[in-house]
Amino acid sequence: MTPPAGDRDPAHTPVRVLLCDDHAVVRAGLLALLSSAPGIEVIGEAGDGEEAVALAAALRPDVVLMDLQLGSGIDGIEATRRIAGLTGRDAERDAAHGAEREVQRDAERGVDREAQRDAERDSGRDVAGRGAPHVLVLTTYDTDADINRAIEAGATGYLLKAERPEELFSAIRAAAAGRSTLSAPVAHRVLAQMRSPRPGLTDRELDILGQLARGLSNREIARALFISEATVKTHLGRIYDKLGVDTRAGAVSVAKEQRLLP
Repeated sequence: MTPPAGDRDPAHTPVRVLLCDDHAVVRAGLLALLSSAPGIEVIGEAGDGEEAVALAAALRPDVVLMDLQLGSGIDGIEATRRIAGLTGRDAERDAAHGAEREVQRDAERGVDREAQRDAERDSGRDVAGRGAPHVLVLTTYDTDADINRAIEAGATGYLLKAERPEELFSAIRAAAAGRSTLSAPVAHRVLAQMRSPRPGLTDRELDILGQLARGLSNREIARALFISEATVKTHLGRIYDKLGVDTRAGAVSVAKEQRLLP
């Protein structure tokens, strides 16, 4: 029987990690780096969000190292939300999907996944009995919006890729034990938000945000709301500041996450 994460002895039970990054070179670098860390074992790699969810359900790692921007398909935030909620029937369904993808990938790489699962069962580490993996975000993005969305989605920790290897190793072990870890700049931003929370959006800003979600240009928004383009730009700047974003797409995405749009 696998000991609880908090009782894990790294010397005897390695932390099982699943990597998720859409860049093969980055995954290769992380694999090489983590292979040098005692008590950490990489058991799988995913190149997109859907694959990460499927493999997390099938392999039940202790920690999923998750990037946020994953190209096409679901992003790291949505993948984190799904992985953090892996229980019951959803887990069985995703595990079945993950098994199909594993067979295809492993056939190409010559990996005997069935033998690996047999070995895990023999050692009392059957993946079927594991709880939801902990997700540790590893990204280059440190905007307030990204941080908030990741934490709300269920991420256990949030690290920047500029961290030293020792910090990454420590964060992975902490995540496996259910402890939160934040990079220093991220922790600073979180504390700053708590000390000085952003004011809510005004009715006019919500109106403009709604038009923005429809894909209208500044000129079209001005015409629709009977205001000047300059006024639209001013309101957009305030909306960006309040939502912690710097793009139109980012504003719409965060607004949907926070249910600011109908």
